[in-house]
Amino acid sequence: MATKTIVGEALQVRIAIDLIEMGARLQLLQEETSLSRERLLRLYKEVKGESPSKGMLPYSTDWFMSWQPNIHSSLFMDIYRFLVKNAGINGVHALITAYRLYLDQVRGIEDAEPVLSITRAWFMIRFFNAGMLQLVPCKECGGHFVAHADDLHNNYMCGICHPPARAGKTKAARQITVAVEQAA
Repeated sequence: MATKTIVGEALQVRIAIDLIEMGARLQLLQEETSLSRERLLRLYKEVKGESPSKGMLPYSTDWFMSWQPNIHSSLFMDIYRFLVKNAGINGVHALITAYRLYLDQVRGIEDAEPVLSITRAWFMIRFFNAGMLQLVPCKECGGHFVAHADDLHNNYMCGICHPPARAGKTKAARQITVAVEQAA
């Protein structure tokens, strides 16, 4: 067992604060830091001014497949993978940095709101690591999008190139689509 240091503990507190400010659930904090549950609860209350949400975490790969969540999830995962491959960061640091960059991209679009929460992003990374999800290229635009690992992907078309009939009917949805197309 490693000896605890003040600097190491301070780093764990900083990670927890970053995650709490991004809206992370308590279970994510427990998995990604070495702080005790009691300490995390006190820290959460101090940072947010309220107790953390209770209840089950979202545990389904299907959420990532619907139109708008898929676009947001794909954007986040492309950022995350780029950072892991090219910036030399991984683990919780890659999660935090990728999520910040995702938020910057989404918030840069007028009237746009993030669809992907930090907790769902964390779960998605776990789904990728477990081989349940993967990125597949769109045959039209060449962008990479989140898809089930066990689906057939030979002629995959993304939700941007082939949106569902009612998708993108709002001003905000159209702006998000344009921004994602420009980023790809």
